[in-house]
Amino acid sequence: MDERKKAIALRYIPGKDNAPVVVAKGYGELAERIIELAKEHNVPVVEDVALASALIKVDIYEEIPPQLYRAVAKILVFVEAIRTSRRS
Repeated sequence: MDERKKAIALRYIPGKDNAPVVVAKGYGELAERIIELAKEHNVPVVEDVALASALIKVDIYEEIPPQLYRAVAKILVFVEAIRTSRRS
């Protein structure tokens, strides 16, 4: 099993995307840079090792597979809650 740090960035634009899309992914130093950029731009970062291991297999600009919808939906709800609380 690959123990290197992984990071995956997702995009989901309702009305444009049919499902969340992988827009960046990487291991090690690249993963650290993805996380750093997210934080610099106030993009919430969620740590889920099992989900990251599944999403790292999805190609860039590819929609996530249906079997990951539920897990990713939970994260999208969490991220939206964070964004809503920041606006208050």
